Amino acid sequence: MNYRYLPMTEADRREMLKVLGIQSVDQLFDDIPESVRFQGSLNIPKSMSEPVLTRHMKQLAGKNWSLDQYPSFLGAGAYEHYIPSVVDHVISRSEFYTAYTPYQPEISQGELQAIFEFQSMICELTGMEVANSSMYDGVTALAEAAGVASAVARKNKVLISRAVHPEARQILFTQAEGLGLEVQEIPCRDGVTDLKELEKASDADTAAVIVQSPNFFGNLEDLSRVEPIAHAHKGLFIVSANPISLGLLKPPGEYGADIVVGDAQPMGIPVQFGGPHCGFFAVTRKLMRKVPGRIVGQTTDEDGVRGFVLTLQAREQHIRREKATSNICSNQALNALAASVWMTALGKKGLQQLAKLNLDKAHYARKRLSQVAGVTPLFDRPFFNEFALHLDRPVAEVNRKLLEAGIIGGYDLARDYPELENAVLIAVTDMRTREEIDELVRVLEGLA
Repeated sequence: MNYRYLPMTEADRREMLKVLGIQSVDQLFDDIPESVRFQGSLNIPKSMSEPVLTRHMKQLAGKNWSLDQYPSFLGAGAYEHYIPSVVDHVISRSEFYTAYTPYQPEISQGELQAIFEFQSMICELTGMEVANSSMYDGVTALAEAAGVASAVARKNKVLISRAVHPEARQILFTQAEGLGLEVQEIPCRDGVTDLKELEKASDADTAAVIVQSPNFFGNLEDLSRVEPIAHAHKGLFIVSANPISLGLLKPPGEYGADIVVGDAQPMGIPVQFGGPHCGFFAVTRKLMRKVPGRIVGQTTDEDGVRGFVLTLQAREQHIRREKATSNICSNQALNALAASVWMTALGKKGLQQLAKLNLDKAHYARKRLSQVAGVTPLFDRPFFNEFALHLDRPVAEVNRKLLEAGIIGGYDLARDYPELENAVLIAVTDMRTREEIDELVRVLEGLA
């Protein structure tokens, strides 16, 4: 047997060829002209035995700079936070770990209840009335929100701040091509959305205004001033939010947001080298039937016993095809469960304390780093757990030195904002200790 997971012997192969009436597997491709067939061998490594392959993969994995080994000040959309051990314990149970779409409520009550609890907690966290059972991740949730706004407002112009995560903006531009949306970016001023430019761009054709708070630079946007601009021409107000920050900040729903999206990754989901993560999508009640994905609801059976069912899913994505407002018909149930267990384990006070830890540690780090020669704060704005600094040398050079010292540095902002040369985005979460922050300062002082 050549392959452990393809248990076909040579005898099996000969028997199949005999039934087909051919002498070799190559004869299966006789209908393909020789002139268009690939001649030669693919430029890929030769096959390995299982023990050799396992060792090879471990060696490759060992080249990664893991968060288990090194303190990280890299955020920019994926964050290392405290995860209670109960999270992994619950999501590793087979009834959740192997569960798929709960179409049959009579055998899916556990999965359905878990999703219902996730929806309920997301609503409470964001200050919204309805939340779906989760999205693939935060950036695709934002793009879906723009599609919903266009369908509801019957307009195709979307205004999005340049302070929104660059990947989210890229996804939106890609999706806009298929949806026929006109996306216009609003410039930033001093690390936040330029409200004068936003007001100037907003008109009767505007379907939605999209901002992120805390934004990509870590700064808080003034949502109370964005809301009237978004609603001035009957467009929708869409806010992308960091869920941890909502342990301290007033939720977007209280600012009049119509749609609140974000990534649930900070809530009990490891960074995992970029995914899979889990997006959340919350709306006002009047938008409930426009929400992509599905919504789990609570009901009672004929005996009056509480139960859970798929209350709503946009069937149009199955039957209307190209006319559908969304093609999302699934969700990240396992990661949504992880977020639910995480929120339950921490509770309201625990989330508030965790958010306060993030705030305090980030402000301590910014104060200490600002005292280093050649390091200056890029903006003077209220921020949560990320902040931008200007360095006196290239960020790549600094990050190489930090790696040599066993520290994962911040994000080079010039990658997405060419005008911000030598600017770095630093994330400080609850997982960073005072000693690690002080060590970061010490290494940077050595470079000065």
